[in-house]
Amino acid sequence: MKNPEPTRTSRHSHSRTLPVRFEYQNTGARSVSVAGSFNHWRPDGDAMVTAGGGHWQCETRMPAGTYEYRLVVDGHWLADPLVAETIPNPYGGLNSILKVGEGAAAGHLPDESNTPDQ
Repeated sequence: MKNPEPTRTSRHSHSRTLPVRFEYQNTGARSVSVAGSFNHWRPDGDAMVTAGGGHWQCETRMPAGTYEYRLVVDGHWLADPLVAETIPNPYGGLNSILKVGEGAAAGHLPDESNTPDQ
């Protein structure tokens, strides 16, 4: 996912929403979720489900906009390793950037060569 300046838009907005998919690879993870400006940074906001083999995914819908987010893996917050665009956060870490556009299908589709197995 990508996103510069955060747009504090709720995903429950009345505007048109677009599909977004988050993916993460980690064979040792017991729980993975997505927390960001789109769900009020709730660490339990958008839980990912395991698809087997350490592959985690979550699908949601969001209005077009730019958002910041982090993955929460077994209680530890981290930037999405599949996303190159980040921005420093006030806690000394990096937030991943997500841009949901009106054009082609929005989503976070991983490059298999850039998928870490932690």
